[in-house]
Amino acid sequence: MKKLILMACALIMTSVVLAQSPKGEPVIPVYPALQEEGSFSMILVPDPQSYTKFAANQPLFELQTAWIAQNINRLNIKAALFTGDMVEQNGKQISLPLPNPYNGDQTGRQQWEAVSRGLSRLDNRLPYVVAQGNHDIGHITATDRHSLAPEFIRPERNIKFEKCLVSTCPNWEGVHTMENSAYEFTDKAWGKILVITFEFAPRDEAIEWAKQLTESEAYKEHKVIILTHSWLDTAGNRIKEEGYTLRPCNWAEAVWQKLVYPSKNICLVLCGHTGAAPKIEGDVAKTNFKPTSSYRVDKAADGRNIPQMMFNSQQGDGDWNGNGGDCWLRILEFKPDGKTIGVRTFSPMFALSKLTQHLAWRTAEYDQYEIVIE
Repeated sequence: MKKLILMACALIMTSVVLAQSPKGEPVIPVYPALQEEGSFSMILVPDPQSYTKFAANQPLFELQTAWIAQNINRLNIKAALFTGDMVEQNGKQISLPLPNPYNGDQTGRQQWEAVSRGLSRLDNRLPYVVAQGNHDIGHITATDRHSLAPEFIRPERNIKFEKCLVSTCPNWEGVHTMENSAYEFTDKAWGKILVITFEFAPRDEAIEWAKQLTESEAYKEHKVIILTHSWLDTAGNRIKEEGYTLRPCNWAEAVWQKLVYPSKNICLVLCGHTGAAPKIEGDVAKTNFKPTSSYRVDKAADGRNIPQMMFNSQQGDGDWNGNGGDCWLRILEFKPDGKTIGVRTFSPMFALSKLTQHLAWRTAEYDQYEIVIE
């Protein structure tokens, strides 16, 4: 009898757990929700290169994109935003970790194939915007503009691009690709939003394309978000110059002066690229993750505040050659007042287990705050 009672109790407890889990989804302890009814979100995914450069880490990138796909309705997600450096070495020809151990155990093409597998979780379900990073071009990092990306990231792979991809700019070869591209989204409270992404350290031609687009009759009333790779350093300074041999190009400060500062409708800049490994102090609550993010606000020519945010967690686990960053990403919640974006930093990896659920959120002031758009 005692055994039967214990079995019955176990069945009751199981049914309770299952009832708390969304229908048809795994029983995991943390399912994030929007903070305000009527909000929508975009998910910011920082540089994935340290996931894709090691075969063992590649499933963690796919965990991020699968989590995004799983939460499209729950978080009313309109797009996934990738800050670039999708791979470690675009032109790597052999799998050996040469010329240095940071390059991983996958060829450039194998790394792009891993990127493609991850993005396939979102295909025909959600549009995604992919910035181009310095590691995404050249035989060795940013020695030239050749990239394998157009082979893998192209409009016809995702039907969701048909309703939002509104413009592209010819790349360095004169070919229209998604390396320079613009996407339109609409919301009742926010009106029309235009997300523009660039090639790494864009040429003047790419900047002029973006300038003409934002000033055009079709988009001059849109709220414009720039998604780029290199913009702020870890101290929050705009980058004035970098040591790559790529030419011609414009570093962040030049893009600010030529495009963002004189603009009347660019309202937010998002980037990755920089960032450093935090010193892990036992668990998430005790660790200072400040080196993985920075933030600043500057006045545009017309007096508006322009928020600029860097987030790059590729060393978020404490090591350049670690697991790729503990799957940290940011939920950007566009709230129904039409001007406030709530920023929260979350790890789908830690959220999977009852043993690690308490680590799933980073709540320090630099990881959880609000951005006000003017």
